[in-house]
Amino acid sequence: MDLLNTLVDKGLRRELPTREEALAVLATSDDELLDVVAAAGKVRRQWFGRRVKLNYLVNLKSGLCPEDCSYCSQRLGSKAGILKYTWLKPEEASKAAAAGVAGGAKRVCLVASGRGPTDRDVDRVTKTIEAIKEENEGVEVCACLGLLSDGQADRLRSAGADAYNHNLNTSEETYGAITTTHTYADRVETVQQAQAAGLSACSGLIAGMGESDKDLVDVVYALRDLDPDSVPVNFLIPFEGTPLAKEWNLTPQRCLRILAMVRFVCPDVEVRLAGGREVHLRSMQPLALHLVNSIFLGDYLTSEGQAGQADLDMIADAGFEVEGAGTTTLPRHRADALAGGCGSTSAAEPAGCGTQGSSGCGSHAAGGGCGPCGGHGEPEPVAAGAEDGVPAARTEPNGAARTDLVAVRRRGAGTDLAPNA
Repeated sequence: MDLLNTLVDKGLRRELPTREEALAVLATSDDELLDVVAAAGKVRRQWFGRRVKLNYLVNLKSGLCPEDCSYCSQRLGSKAGILKYTWLKPEEASKAAAAGVAGGAKRVCLVASGRGPTDRDVDRVTKTIEAIKEENEGVEVCACLGLLSDGQADRLRSAGADAYNHNLNTSEETYGAITTTHTYADRVETVQQAQAAGLSACSGLIAGMGESDKDLVDVVYALRDLDPDSVPVNFLIPFEGTPLAKEWNLTPQRCLRILAMVRFVCPDVEVRLAGGREVHLRSMQPLALHLVNSIFLGDYLTSEGQAGQADLDMIADAGFEVEGAGTTTLPRHRADALAGGCGSTSAAEPAGCGTQGSSGCGSHAAGGGCGPCGGHGEPEPVAAGAEDGVPAARTEPNGAARTDLVAVRRRGAGTDLAPNA
């Protein structure tokens, strides 16, 4: 297939595909799907070998957010039945983080609901970062606290934060239909503040909110322009009690095509498979490992993920390996750029990773405020579309989303647990 050969060649050179080529990936047929995955897999292996980085979420403060992000269970006016609690103490957050590190997580993502942190909130988070780093040598810490004010990114960096996550989520053109309490430009500015402070920027998207193929391509190209170091790709979980509760638009095949498109546009970036993978990819999750090089381990913010051991088994069974703490995730040219060109000698170099070419797509996925970093909230543990607990019958034609297969579970249902369990 000429298109895929062209995209592979461009990906190996870190050359930007055209928008028409990116759109063509999303338009491929199911018959061509394995060819698309194989092609994007070549690009993934060029820059990241067969390594998979594990990340672990710690929800520092849950619910009661004043923002109105339509996708989020923590949003203003949400009726989703989720855990609600105020700030965890540093020792509580450190204990939760240790569970993820014990499972192989290399990065801990500290997330708090809200528009953005106050200076007092930043003080809390700096103490939490210090506690985590003291107990877990070598762990990376990413903060995800919403929109930043002047000087806050510098304070987080000084406290030992390695990265900051704030997602763009969707295209600029459609952003106002998803959120009205802040703007797309606000999100871009926060990512840029994190970069200016020397934090590794993480920013990504949410697919499945009713957007067009053009919207998906637009947001991924905007991310490449921002040049984050990691790009999380979330798949919407349409939970009851939010405006997007009826948006069941994704199939496993569609999810794989989206991930492949992101890999082609951002070839040398940490592409992270984030919230919604268990719901929408289901048994096809192992195929996604040929496209992404990073996943979340365990639970999300307000929703349950796959069991941690099941994730580790999936990675091993698919022929991949968990990335160790002593390995630098990014290819050498990106790691050097992040370090100010000081030439980190620990950077991993899969075949083709050297110092060739100009800087490619930045890829550090981040989502702040409501529902960041892959954390979609969940309703009660009843199959979507069900009544009285009975799964809805499948009425969709072949190729449509299958809501009858989905049991949406909220994190901590029936418990008073606060940390990620």
